Amino acid sequence: MKTVFRTHYGSPEGLAIKEVPIPKPKDNELLVRVRAATVNRTDCAGLHGRPFVYRFFAGFPGPRFVATGTDFAGDVEAIGKHVRQFKPGDRVWGLDDHGLGSHAQYLTIREDKAIEAIPNGITCEQAAASAEGAHYALNFLKKVPLKAGDKVLVIGGTGAIGSAAIQLLKHRGIDVTAVCAGPHVETVRGLGAAHVIDYLSEDFAQVLTPKEEAAAFDFVFDAVGKSTFGHCKPLMKRGAVYLSSELGPGAQNIFLALAAPLLAPMSSGKKVIFPVPTNLKASLAFMKSLLEQGAFTPLIERSYPIEQIKEAFGHVLSGRKIGNVLLTMD
Repeated sequence: MKTVFRTHYGSPEGLAIKEVPIPKPKDNELLVRVRAATVNRTDCAGLHGRPFVYRFFAGFPGPRFVATGTDFAGDVEAIGKHVRQFKPGDRVWGLDDHGLGSHAQYLTIREDKAIEAIPNGITCEQAAASAEGAHYALNFLKKVPLKAGDKVLVIGGTGAIGSAAIQLLKHRGIDVTAVCAGPHVETVRGLGAAHVIDYLSEDFAQVLTPKEEAAAFDFVFDAVGKSTFGHCKPLMKRGAVYLSSELGPGAQNIFLALAAPLLAPMSSGKKVIFPVPTNLKASLAFMKSLLEQGAFTPLIERSYPIEQIKEAFGHVLSGRKIGNVLLTMD
């Protein structure tokens, strides 16, 4: 089989494509013929081994898997003797944000990991693109007490996380304002954002600064980690919450979240929560239900064959990707 291959953390230039034997599943494992996977921000962390703490999950001192990749969609080729939920021929998708080595034509994975059957009518590409970004978006939503009619600002509406968050919020009856680059305003509006701000032509914080309390936001979701609590605070209602997908400058989002009880009286109750992602299995099960209902459509920009893994990572690392970038194995 073909696999992406590396021996250490580093840049995309350290990646190669090699032929290796197809692995054999253990008693509690599935052997999956991978059809599609995404190249995502978590994969970039696994490629570089940054932030350094990520190495304690992805492998220390070197990566646990020779291949990059955290999600997949494909077909079950074989099963171990103790596997009960799946059988050869089943179409499945899965996610492990600590790494799966899924940028390969085959992988083995334990049955008790985050795996679901792909719903009828959903392609492997669509399933793979409904995993990593959607999982992190769901963890934004789970950390705060959202209710229908709330006003939420999503910064980074075209990313895998942001595009998923807009749809998930819209599904909950939330009033969404999104920030993105001008060329993609209509795409983001089509995802369900009621209002869209082009950050290339104006500072969203200046445009959206409310003239009165009723116009402010209940929650701010920074899905790309390029803003700060201080920049967004004037947009937030009393008691509103800011969440970011990144640590922020100087890892400030961690410290602000920890200090929230002390800082709240000085910030009109406005605070930071750091959305540590949890419960992969619940996220995948929920996304499966939305796909079955036709209530979620992943945003997919482009696809690369496995042989172009360096180019795929290069595009993702450029910061210019829209939605999901796919890697296909055939």
